[in-house]
Amino acid sequence: MPQWKDLLTEIEKIEKKYGSSLREPASDTEIRKMNDNIHQRLGNITITQSYIEFLQKVNGLDFNGLVIYGIDEDFLDNEIDEELHGFIETNEIWYENDWQKKYIFYGDSDTAWYCFDLKEQLYVELDKPSGTLIQSYDSFDSMLSDAIETVL
Repeated sequence: MPQWKDLLTEIEKIEKKYGSSLREPASDTEIRKMNDNIHQRLGNITITQSYIEFLQKVNGLDFNGLVIYGIDEDFLDNEIDEELHGFIETNEIWYENDWQKKYIFYGDSDTAWYCFDLKEQLYVELDKPSGTLIQSYDSFDSMLSDAIETVL
């Protein structure tokens, strides 16, 4: 089991202390709708299976300055009453700068972006806003675990 799943349990305990909770998991239908629209809106990119597993556990995360993108509101089966940073719409915003189109953005924090570098074929943490490489990872799971550990 990836380490980030244990870390999400820790976040859930913290959220409960404050009367809050993690988001509900994304449904298979919601994930399929988002996947069906990625190529039209972002080009020839494929999201990793590990990210899909994250969405099946929790539809996005917004905790202590760390945001991991969820399913865009357009593709949700039910309305939610909190702000959700959608994967496609947030990548569209970052893609307004040409140099950022070489990445798939999975999340960000106050100081970093968490991405997949399409050219180098590896996961990276980039300084925000300079884009300087901070760290690289061999998998989405290790990148996500490191990002969550940073804010716990």
